[in-house]
Amino acid sequence: MAGKIDLAKATSDTLAHYDTIAESFRERTHDHDVSQNINALLEAMDMPAPADILDLGCGPGRDLKQFAARGHRPVGVEGAAAFARMGREAGFEVWEQNFLNLDLPPARFDGIFANATLFHVPTQELPRVLGQLFDTLRPGGVLFSSNPHGQNEERFSNGRFGAFHDLAQWRKFLTAAGFVELSHYYRPEGLPREEQPWLASLWRKVGSKTR
Repeated sequence: MAGKIDLAKATSDTLAHYDTIAESFRERTHDHDVSQNINALLEAMDMPAPADILDLGCGPGRDLKQFAARGHRPVGVEGAAAFARMGREAGFEVWEQNFLNLDLPPARFDGIFANATLFHVPTQELPRVLGQLFDTLRPGGVLFSSNPHGQNEERFSNGRFGAFHDLAQWRKFLTAAGFVELSHYYRPEGLPREEQPWLASLWRKVGSKTR
């Protein structure tokens, strides 16, 4: 997409969309099986529970429950007020922050779970956001991301903003932020590539990076 994205509109429209559909979204997605992604993060972290895990864009709290059930200490970040409330009502710590106004403590987490969330970050802001995620990880920490992939376009669709990167461009952004790639895969499992809209990848923070 030519030109810069209206950041305020990208954020406000996307959050308003999720606030509007919060209840139906929770009902529609509460039993989605993302165990492959959760397992991928925990296996890459390779440490005993309890680990400190940031669920970035935690929605109503479905995956917070899964991490807690495995003995970990999850914290959610969520920009949609309705989702943040749902996560807290489920008994979890949820920080109400949108992705373009993150306030994350340094070296706080062992892992970050960004499942179907980072594609909402406009490309022009992605380096800064990835830098904040890098900084909030402890040395050796792991970032998991899963995004719908595309041909490096960004647009509004059905009331939400999305940026759709291919693997090569996604690698450029992550490595520029200081991350080292561990692995990647496409989802859902067992289907032809043209029927796998999701690109999942795992990245490690090795040391620190001067900004």
